[in-house]
Amino acid sequence: MDYVIIIGAVALLVFLILIKNICVVQQSHAYVVERLGAFSAVWDVGIHFKIPFVERVAKRVTLKEQVLDYPPQPVITKDNVTMQIDTVVYFQITDPKLYSYGVEYPMMAMENLTATTLRNIIGDLELDQTLTSRDLINTKMRAILDEATDPWGIKVSRVELKNILPPTDIQNSMEKQMKAERDRRQAILQAEGTKHSQILVAEGEKQSTILRADAEKQAAILRAEGQAEAILAVQKATAEAMRMLNNDAPNDQVIKLRALETMQKVADGKATKIIIPSEIQGLAGLATGLVETAKNAQ
Repeated sequence: MDYVIIIGAVALLVFLILIKNICVVQQSHAYVVERLGAFSAVWDVGIHFKIPFVERVAKRVTLKEQVLDYPPQPVITKDNVTMQIDTVVYFQITDPKLYSYGVEYPMMAMENLTATTLRNIIGDLELDQTLTSRDLINTKMRAILDEATDPWGIKVSRVELKNILPPTDIQNSMEKQMKAERDRRQAILQAEGTKHSQILVAEGEKQSTILRADAEKQAAILRAEGQAEAILAVQKATAEAMRMLNNDAPNDQVIKLRALETMQKVADGKATKIIIPSEIQGLAGLATGLVETAKNAQ
């Protein structure tokens, strides 16, 4: 009876040991297995059995892309300006064996390597270059870190400078410089606006002057044409009158009377002295006598 209990207990213990040594590796993970203290294998996704008391899982590694956000690091630029820069590194473990045996404390090693690389790169740049060359700094750091961490089984995919904090006095100077630059741009814009406004006003005045001159020109042309037409009409009327007189064969007395009527019309104007030809003076006296006789008869 005691043997049965002992056998049952041993069987249960063996079963528990077997169950305990069954390992299931999840997706995006890998297990580094050692056998008697030496590297044996890397287990990928799936179910695996570990030999009891002979094999052990030395390290569980995640194969997902990871992010390390380092605190701000003091760096000195080429022109001796001390600033604080914090860096973000994106990496992925590509070789679990190298990651496990390549370096002690790989995360700390990456942090120190990132800090020294950042200081070396910033040390070759001036303050203005540092503030405007983020892409260049990111590219250089990624290339250097990726090459340095390759023996560790780590692939650095991206490096970003999260914040660049110059000293307070430098920030104040930069703000004043930016304000002066904005004021300069505003003054330029206002001057450009005034210039364009004056140009438009001058163009308007020019067009208005041209239009007025053209209108006066057209009016003068129309007045001249009207006067020419009036003179032409008078000349035509005079010619027509002469033609009619010639057609009617007037005698000398009619012509003299016509001349006398013309002289009367001329006398109605502003002329103060009229010279009457001798040939019509007698006819004028005769006409005057006839008028006086008519008045006495009345």
